[in-house]
Amino acid sequence: MKSCGSMLGLWGQRLPAAWVLLLLPFLPLLLLAAPAPHRESYKPVIVVHGLFDSSYSFRHLLEYINETHPGTVVTVLDLFDGRESLRPLWEQVQGFREAVVPIMAKAPQGVHLICYSQGGLVCRALLSVMDDHNVDSFISLSSPQMGQYGDTDYLKWLFPTSMRSNLYRICYSPWGQEFSICNYWHDPHHDDLYLNASSFLALINGERDHPNATVWRKNFLRVGHLVLIGGPDDGVITPWQS
Repeated sequence: MKSCGSMLGLWGQRLPAAWVLLLLPFLPLLLLAAPAPHRESYKPVIVVHGLFDSSYSFRHLLEYINETHPGTVVTVLDLFDGRESLRPLWEQVQGFREAVVPIMAKAPQGVHLICYSQGGLVCRALLSVMDDHNVDSFISLSSPQMGQYGDTDYLKWLFPTSMRSNLYRICYSPWGQEFSICNYWHDPHHDDLYLNASSFLALINGERDHPNATVWRKNFLRVGHLVLIGGPDDGVITPWQS
């Protein structure tokens, strides 16, 4: 079994770097055209990392934006790094919410949001619960928006005695819901348990009725542009269409 250090190295360096390269052609969707000297600068960019990542994983993206679009304010949020990214997602949503509020307050024209992997779920929940967000563009980069259901290295590290077919026994328990991955574990063979036990994904997907459903939908629709990026060579998100 791989050590925690090697797992963090695998997820914090190799995968984000590859996805950053894939993301680069899409940046014009955010930063449309170079402004003339008398015009306002680009809208600020906020980046949210994924499972086992940190702000360091996105240093190349930060450098690229700074070089190609000088003057753009880019913030890679440095919260819930490494093993802390296993914290329950609602706890992470609250932490990231407190971090983005002052950034948005300084950007009356709006901000762009780039969210990687698990971070895409955090961002979607943020956009649902914030009734005053001003996100112009939301890029979800390789995020399991409809859930995860696949055997990958990090699952084998987290739950060495459980396989995909029986992981629901852990994830759909009160104890399992204390792990972020279990917050979006979606076993299609046990939909009834998923709908009843999921404390996160089933709610933000509107798959289970709750008092805030209408408000959350209205809040999310405040987003100006939505870009969903994924591909069959993902190797992590299973199924990749999620």
